[in-house]
Amino acid sequence: MTFIEAINIAEARLAAAGITNARRDAEILLSHILKKDRTWLITHMHNILDGEAVRIFQTAFQRRSKREPLQYIIGRQEFWGLEFAVTPEVLIPRPETELIVETAIGIMASPSKQAVIVDLGTGSGCISISLAKELQAAHFYAVDLSEKTLAVARENAARHGVLDRIRFINGDLFQPLEELDIRGQIDIIVSNPPYVRLADCNTLQPEVRDYEPKVALVAGPLGTEIHRKIISVAPEYLKRQGSLVMEMGIGQADVLLDMVGVSGAYAATTVLKDLAGIQRVLVAKKT
Repeated sequence: MTFIEAINIAEARLAAAGITNARRDAEILLSHILKKDRTWLITHMHNILDGEAVRIFQTAFQRRSKREPLQYIIGRQEFWGLEFAVTPEVLIPRPETELIVETAIGIMASPSKQAVIVDLGTGSGCISISLAKELQAAHFYAVDLSEKTLAVARENAARHGVLDRIRFINGDLFQPLEELDIRGQIDIIVSNPPYVRLADCNTLQPEVRDYEPKVALVAGPLGTEIHRKIISVAPEYLKRQGSLVMEMGIGQADVLLDMVGVSGAYAATTVLKDLAGIQRVLVAKKT
């Protein structure tokens, strides 16, 4: 069987399963198995795929036809120009979350400025690791509920050479930070917290609903429960003029702005839109 014949078979199977980019996914899967990039694959379409490779490819596209995310099958996802290992233990990094990284870098103004940054719900570590690559004088605390998740994040930090500047801590939001003497010393708190409403779970794409960790997706009945906790406690840890930078779901901006206003602990608040024009990131500066 040639490469193109194998891809055609996989494409048909994936398209029948309702996958929009069936051809692209088939090519990515075969490229991954062959350990080649897609450009090489496209220029060698008439090469012969050996029997063992055919078997592995069939297993891969069958997994994808069941709507398992492509990223979990190949074990990686690009974010901020970096490659991150991803497993079913972690939320798959999204392009829109890069706005948190961009915003935090802008707040720091200078990449050589010393700072302390906390990443709540670090997941794969994509936010703190990307920031550590850009802000080389900063030090980080990255918190997550799951030790298995933190193992993935540590692997990613080691891969990108920033493990010595990120302290990964197991626990729930600010709880593990209580034992550290860092109250009032944090320059920036970043977070991409769960923000899906419980009632909306069944409306999610199968890739998200059936495979990604629910603890990283679902906040509760309102979808803003975790944001409320972070907004209320963050001022205890932030420096004066320190900033809270959080991702939000569609339609949540007004609710979160009200929370910030009611707290009375923040002087200035901004809502930033992503490239799709969706209100995506809340920035609140401590008074």
